[in-house]
Amino acid sequence: MFQMTKTVGLIVGSLRKNSFTRAVAEQMAAFLPEDYVVKDIEIGKLDLYNQDLDDENRVPESWQNFRAEMKTVDAVIFATPEYNRSVPGVLKNAIDVGSRPYGESIWDKKPAVVLSVSPGAISGFGANHHLRQSLVFLNMPALQQPELYIGNVTELLDDNLKIKNEGTLKFLADAMNTFADFIERLS
Repeated sequence: MFQMTKTVGLIVGSLRKNSFTRAVAEQMAAFLPEDYVVKDIEIGKLDLYNQDLDDENRVPESWQNFRAEMKTVDAVIFATPEYNRSVPGVLKNAIDVGSRPYGESIWDKKPAVVLSVSPGAISGFGANHHLRQSLVFLNMPALQQPELYIGNVTELLDDNLKIKNEGTLKFLADAMNTFADFIERLS
């Protein structure tokens, strides 16, 4: 059976330099099979969503570029830290920009996986589940198992932000194999 290359968008909700979330997400994404391409999707420069701009045909270039780029991906890895028991505003803004205008969502039917990363023991549980609520509404089938909560992340990373825990590396590799299978089943 001929298998086509799949493109997976990586959307990271942390804008911080030396972001733990980005470090873990990039290392996790590297475990996808060789015939998968990971595309880093920049969300930090997106104009804030305002429906008037869509309604009045004054769509900012940042939205146009983001929407066009997201149409080129087959699936999405969402990686988020937790801010106040939810996702950072930059990630929520990207979700809103991509879901509009009504009836033209770029998210519809794209398989997704959610990774939450935290220096704390709760592992970004609140952010992970808030994001999953949005994905249900956006009609994005999300990988249910394994759940990807990475807590106490500072204990798992070395000074170069590389994961030093073999168990964590194996867990993330297995998760990406499961995600690839999930994407293939939904294709």
